[in-house]
Amino acid sequence: MNQLPTDRQYLKSHEWVKREGDTIIVGITDHAQESLGDLVFVELPEVGDTLAAGETCAVVESVKAASDIYAPVDGEVLEVNEELEDSPELINDDPHEGGWLMRLSIADESALDDMLDADAYQAVVDEEG
Repeated sequence: MNQLPTDRQYLKSHEWVKREGDTIIVGITDHAQESLGDLVFVELPEVGDTLAAGETCAVVESVKAASDIYAPVDGEVLEVNEELEDSPELINDDPHEGGWLMRLSIADESALDDMLDADAYQAVVDEEG
């Protein structure tokens, strides 16, 4: 596996969160995209949607399977990565930068306190085998 970026936090459900001011950028980890294989379709929420932490907010589909993406925090969708509509493979090519999914406002910043750092997330991945 590639080295995990340490400038973000992770969820056990394999999403990553990168804080930028009072917003967060959300994506899926390299481990998640590797497990799914070649992505062929991404369904993202609409700008303006209000999300609740833990709810399904997006779907990524590969040649092998479809996988739900879960909202990491309560918040509003401020932006989505429209490039993924025509090029879902960006997630495979660069899951931690160019393959980001959405930008959200943060309703409650304390929600970030329970997320994993890179080392703790790597331990979760290692346990999954």
